[in-house]
Amino acid sequence: MARTAAADVVIVGAGIIGAMCAYELAARGLCVRVIDNRSGGATGAGMGHLVAMDDNPAELALSHYSIGLWNALRERLPEACAYRNCGTLWLAANDDECALAEAKQARLAEHGVQSNWVSASSLRQLEPMLRSDLAGALKVIDDGILYAPAAVRWLLAQHGSRITVQEEEVIRVEGNRLCLSDGLWMTAPAILLANGLDACRLLPEVPLRPKKGHLLITDRYPACVTHQLVELGYAASAHASDGTSVAFNVQPRPTGQLLIGSSRQFDTLDKRVEFDVLGRMLTRAQHYLPGLGELNAIRSWTGFRVATPDGLPLLGQYPDQPGLWLALGHEGLGVTTAPASARMIAAQLLGEAIPLDSTPFRPERFANAASTTREATA
Repeated sequence: MARTAAADVVIVGAGIIGAMCAYELAARGLCVRVIDNRSGGATGAGMGHLVAMDDNPAELALSHYSIGLWNALRERLPEACAYRNCGTLWLAANDDECALAEAKQARLAEHGVQSNWVSASSLRQLEPMLRSDLAGALKVIDDGILYAPAAVRWLLAQHGSRITVQEEEVIRVEGNRLCLSDGLWMTAPAILLANGLDACRLLPEVPLRPKKGHLLITDRYPACVTHQLVELGYAASAHASDGTSVAFNVQPRPTGQLLIGSSRQFDTLDKRVEFDVLGRMLTRAQHYLPGLGELNAIRSWTGFRVATPDGLPLLGQYPDQPGLWLALGHEGLGVTTAPASARMIAAQLLGEAIPLDSTPFRPERFANAASTTREATA
């Protein structure tokens, strides 16, 4: 049995990417139906760091543009979204890392991202909980934090009846139609997959790879840390392609709690907390925050980022199935890049001028890999 969805676009996935896409499309007058199986995903498990990442020019352009869009929304967001413009301190432990910070500052400046060098003595005053022998830090001024689950709820509540949310399992997609768990097929002018890890089940030929991560949150210790703190070696960990890696990343929550990351593991879908990995992560954190061992931890958990082979998301129409659109593979930058990703999807769907060069993000770049996968499984 089949029926036409009472919507211009059906979005699969109600995380931060799907919610922001719904918000952008509804703002343009479209009727959007969002379907989500409520199984939870990266949005509820992540840190919510709004960070300008500069590992390649496309990533930097997307993240910087997106942070500007978040800043434009900040006055409208309710307090529950916990938006804070705390900035990021990229920590340099020695002279070699000072050189990395200088190169990073130059790359950021090329894209208009504001940053400034913080000397060792100034860093001790800004963040006295850090170990005292750090060489300094690069402060990225416009970076911030956000509580993404609350932002999702707010986004989906905007634009009245133009956004409807349906709790259901999607078991199959074919172009501009999808099949629900009750066997009902639904059609719409456009179907958009924004369901992260779950998209691997619906489109196994698309090269998406899960990366497991651990997080831990402490009890409340107001003002003990005031900036997002990240080691300059974080990028190497974030873009590792094998094994298990950890890096120092600590975020101050408005509640006074510290949210501690980060770790990455490949080739596992086991949701359990692995105490050896958690231990490595906390040891790394304590290397930068020696007093961390005196704080009480109240909860730890895991989640799964989903990455593409080149580390850039898939944003556009799926070439093999007209009517099927993808907003997938954001890895650890889903919250940061949600507004820019949604703008790019909306512009392509409606034939508007695209705000950024869409070429690095188009799904066609992996068409050959997808064809090979389909042939191998046929």
